[in-house]
Amino acid sequence: MKPEEMYQCQTSNCGYIYNPEKGDRKGKISKGTQFEALPDDWKCPICGAGKKVFKSLG
Repeated sequence: MKPEEMYQCQTSNCGYIYNPEKGDRKGKISKGTQFEALPDDWKCPICGAGKKVFKSLG
């Protein structure tokens, strides 16, 4: 897994990292789904933040 394919939630109290290899079971996102392919209304499963607060780790 390349760092640029993983995205971290940049809220002050969360730090959740979206990993495409794992997907998001809570959000019904299947394994292998790239961050860019997530629906626009997808939210962080920990804090509920939108995609705009995520930054690439790459």
